[in-house]
Amino acid sequence: MDFVRTPDERFAKLKDWPYAPKYMAYGDMRMHYIDEGEGEVVLALHGEPSWSYLYRKFIPVLSPHCRFVAPDLLGFGRSDKPTQVADYNYQFHYDSLVHFIEALQLRNITLVVQDWGGLLGLGILGKHPEWFKRVVVMNTFLPKGSSLGLPFKIWQTVMRRHPNPPIGRVMQLGIHRPENKTKEILEAYLAPFPNKRYKAGTRAFPPMVPGSPNHPTVPWMLQARETLKAWDKPALVLFSDKDRVTSRVRGWFTHNIPTAKNEENPIIKDAGHFLQEENGEEIARYIRDFMQRHP
Repeated sequence: MDFVRTPDERFAKLKDWPYAPKYMAYGDMRMHYIDEGEGEVVLALHGEPSWSYLYRKFIPVLSPHCRFVAPDLLGFGRSDKPTQVADYNYQFHYDSLVHFIEALQLRNITLVVQDWGGLLGLGILGKHPEWFKRVVVMNTFLPKGSSLGLPFKIWQTVMRRHPNPPIGRVMQLGIHRPENKTKEILEAYLAPFPNKRYKAGTRAFPPMVPGSPNHPTVPWMLQARETLKAWDKPALVLFSDKDRVTSRVRGWFTHNIPTAKNEENPIIKDAGHFLQEENGEEIARYIRDFMQRHP
């Protein structure tokens, strides 16, 4: 598998990012992750086209109380990036994350997911619920192969065919408030992608969202749904009010996860799809308090 590695100097001057990089081998490639604090494990998974930088505002709030771990998916952030779209599929990401969890011997995990981090992380929870102690669901969904609607189909087609996906524009559209999409912040999200050769992973994700019942991703989504419907451990649902991508599906999680009905599940105000970027400290406090309520 041909892959590229983003030069370290691309990450040398990031805003509010003093954390030392850590790496784990996955075959010939390496996965980057951050690992801050001690105690109970919080595993935070990002989506597309972001990376663990999205969680930087969580770390000062949570790391004094727990061990905060956030990997970069292969193809994103400081992790290595296969160069062919065909190299990426759900199984590829699933296997690499399972390897990551097992290699670090993470257990009794509080899982925090958003965007594709939800489809992948909840897919793992569906297969291995015994690994997890709590779950926090943010701006994601578990599509079971129903029609995705014309706007999403257009998005899939554009990303699949675009030779050089506009990462900066995608991040701008997913962030609501202007002060959270400054040039400095957007450059941090562009840092992993020096040129189009590094962007195959961003092109691969949208077509992985199942829009028909026979899509290969559907079995993982159905297993995750069934596991969450029987979930008897703590669950918190945190969706934002300005997300045009997933806001309509918040109710599935609040109505179908039994223990989510015991939580207030506050709406995060004035935040777009990438709610961690806009209200990170607030969300981290909700998670900290949630963990303390359910020791």
